Amino acid sequence: MSMVQETIKVDAPLRTVYDQWTQFEEFPRFMYGVEEVEQLDDRLCHWRTRVAGVSREFDTEIVDQLPDERISWRTVGDGDVRQKGVVTFHSLDRSHTRVSLALDVEPQGMVEKAGDALGFLENRVRGDLERFKDFIEGRDDATGGWRGRLRPADSTGVGPSTDTDTDKREFDRPGPYPGPLPSHPDEEPRV
Repeated sequence: MSMVQETIKVDAPLRTVYDQWTQFEEFPRFMYGVEEVEQLDDRLCHWRTRVAGVSREFDTEIVDQLPDERISWRTVGDGDVRQKGVVTFHSLDRSHTRVSLALDVEPQGMVEKAGDALGFLENRVRGDLERFKDFIEGRDDATGGWRGRLRPADSTGVGPSTDTDTDKREFDRPGPYPGPLPSHPDEEPRV
């Protein structure tokens, strides 16, 4: 799997930024290649994507969701898309928020593996965060928000996970994302 970590400062309050990110069906407005996200229930989303001429459909499960702090997910089912990730939100002051995204993706096929080696995934994630920043900063408020708490222990276990048991425990530990943690909330994550 390839690990990508990106961080961006957003000129909007923490609650507004977090609430907007929970509106998964709005993702096509700022995420490259995402054609549609259908939220099936509190935990499950169905995705339709098209990247480099390749269309894919897959499902994700929210593993952990703590309002104003983090959302983590993983793909489920038998599809060829395998990923897991976590997005964290940190208030810098009353009107600025740091958004950090850590994503593990398993590239499929020669084209995706070549693109991964050339850094296309990092560029895409960085671009998605920049478009999210522009999207939320161009609004007075979020388009909606879901403030429920989902815990890993509450996981529905729908479909086989793409994670191993060891990987599942990774989301149980405290902290904003897998990997080294910053020593101070205003410090950028160490990679």
